[in-house]
Amino acid sequence: MRLLITGGAGFIGSNLADKALEAGWKVAVLDDLSSGRRENVPPDAEFFQVDIQDPVSLNNAFASFKPTAVSHQAAQASVAVSVREPQKDASINLIGSINVMQACVNHKVEHLVFASTGGAIYGEVPDGTRASISTIPLPLSPYACSKFSVEKYLACFRHEHGLNFTVLRYANVYGPRQDPHGEAGVVAIFCNRMWANEPVSVFARKTVGDPGCVRDYVFIDDVVKANMAALQGQIPERVLNVGTGRETNTRQLAEHIRTTLSSNSEIRYGDRRAGDVERSLLDADRLAELLGPTVTVADGLRITAEWFGKKAAGT
Repeated sequence: MRLLITGGAGFIGSNLADKALEAGWKVAVLDDLSSGRRENVPPDAEFFQVDIQDPVSLNNAFASFKPTAVSHQAAQASVAVSVREPQKDASINLIGSINVMQACVNHKVEHLVFASTGGAIYGEVPDGTRASISTIPLPLSPYACSKFSVEKYLACFRHEHGLNFTVLRYANVYGPRQDPHGEAGVVAIFCNRMWANEPVSVFARKTVGDPGCVRDYVFIDDVVKANMAALQGQIPERVLNVGTGRETNTRQLAEHIRTTLSSNSEIRYGDRRAGDVERSLLDADRLAELLGPTVTVADGLRITAEWFGKKAAGT
């Protein structure tokens, strides 16, 4: 296996690069370092500092490394940014992804795995239900729209060019190496601030002071496991939800992390954020059937909090 990972200097991509190298694969990381970090790239991986919006440089990297498989993790990943800057979101997530697909066709890549969103693509998931892959997507943000559009383009590229692909629809991914700065995952933000006993904010689901939005939080190890399985042809479905099927609201998350860290951080309450869905929960039963049980939120948060603690202590 010769695996090229777009966005491989980021949170998910770099964890995948580590695991692929452990499996004995040849790995190349392609990243423009706009949000990824060069220190996240494993020393044994080849590195290309390339923006997926630049098709010439992208094709040059493919020609140099000659991947047999591609994991497409590169993305503008913030719902809030997509609402404020929809053109930027579409340029990176849609046009950039089309460039990646075309490079795969040009260089005869055998398998493309695409990191889509289960957390946003289904829109509002009613209380008492879970979104399955048979649920009709109802994207409510530009971010969700761009990700769903890429899925449709993949189907076109398969029909026209024979491009083999797997779509993994992620729930809310968290874990070690997630960036707590800027508009990043809430777990990373809470861990970072609570280690410093700084206040955290629970943004409203409906009204200020409520427990916040409901999410399906999936640990990074389970996401990496799903990617490895897809790349090895162990997932027969074209589309698979990657989550836990267990719901957690933002206040529960904050309280759990605060207890885990024995933190004195104050929990504050803020307005609803533009683009946020109120409730997102995935039917991930098929993932468990294929790959076994997922990491519990309690265990995943403990591991994540310990990692942020070591980082804060400089160890």
